[in-house]
Amino acid sequence: MREQIEVIVAEDNVVQRTYMRRLIENAGVTCFKVIEAEDGQAALELLKTSRAEILITDYQMPGLNGVELTRAARSLDLGRYVHIILITGTDMGGYDVRADALNAGADDFLNKEKDPTALKARLRTAMRLIHHGKELEEQHRAMKEANDRINEDLAAAAHAQRNLLPDINTNILGAHVASVFVPSSVVSGDMFGCFPLNDSQIGFYAVDVSGHGIRASLMSVAIGYLITPEFFTKSVLDEDGIPRPARLVRELNERFCTDAHDDYFTMLCGVMDTRRVKLFFCQAGYPSPYYVDANGNATPIGDGGFPVGMFSGVDYEDGNIGVDLDGMLLCCSDGAFEAENNEGIPFGEQRMEEIVKQIYHEPADKVPEKIVKALADWRGRKPLEDDLTVVAVKRNMR
Repeated sequence: MREQIEVIVAEDNVVQRTYMRRLIENAGVTCFKVIEAEDGQAALELLKTSRAEILITDYQMPGLNGVELTRAARSLDLGRYVHIILITGTDMGGYDVRADALNAGADDFLNKEKDPTALKARLRTAMRLIHHGKELEEQHRAMKEANDRINEDLAAAAHAQRNLLPDINTNILGAHVASVFVPSSVVSGDMFGCFPLNDSQIGFYAVDVSGHGIRASLMSVAIGYLITPEFFTKSVLDEDGIPRPARLVRELNERFCTDAHDDYFTMLCGVMDTRRVKLFFCQAGYPSPYYVDANGNATPIGDGGFPVGMFSGVDYEDGNIGVDLDGMLLCCSDGAFEAENNEGIPFGEQRMEEIVKQIYHEPADKVPEKIVKALADWRGRKPLEDDLTVVAVKRNMR
């Protein structure tokens, strides 16, 4: 069955209107259904109630003339494009109707005195543009459906990723652990975990995968699934139960090391040992955490280290410090230090230390929130350019 296109012919002269209808029906371009309108207002109403995709209108009509009809038609929200052809006479008294018609939204013109084959050419042009428009609409629809599916998958991935993150406010073996996670996009390259290893040791880690978006998120989720409490305990504790976090980092480095060197991550891995009253840690390119003593003195610990997954055979070192009963460990991903204000100035380590000194006395669950707020105030309206993770661990039970 041939495609049927509705065409509205707006012409107040019944003889001319009938003539135009017959020309269109015999044009042989496609199967047209002609709808006649005796004036501009009638044509405007037909546009609302029909599925017409072509409007052929005379310029000189009572009520709405052709230009006015064109302007009114373009103001309608029809949900489709209507190709408008304006018919002009040979004697317009020196008035160039075409300029006004183009400004009003006309697509083409036809002179009443032209050979009838000119109408066929105009209709072919109209059909070509209409078909092209429909192809674009179909492509747009397909792209929107694909984009919607991607967004649904991203939302599912973000949900799965957040399910891997620990509770943002919990007590573990006499330590209060609190965290805030702010992704820069739907999915994130940050991952962290905190869990009891036995009755006196708390294991924790924080990871920041290079890059952003889906690729970084997939890698962070893989790391999150890999580092279970059982895996952590087996990798970190030696035969005497002494924490050796560097062993886990070395194991991950060999596991994730590739020839491309594009997929790597920074990491902080550690154990808070309540029996030995020490914090054991290994830093692998992750920003230095702060140890805040009972007097509010914030000291960055660690010496940087090398990212995980870039080169095989890298030697990672263990470190340890004593911890006070009221001491706090604060870990922030580089998204905190690199957050820029409207002038492009990063927040930096000095401002972070000042904020920590102001809030160290707060309960653990308030510390990450206040740091995130300070960073938001610093950025103003500037969006977060990197994922942000803030974790606070306090030995007290406030």
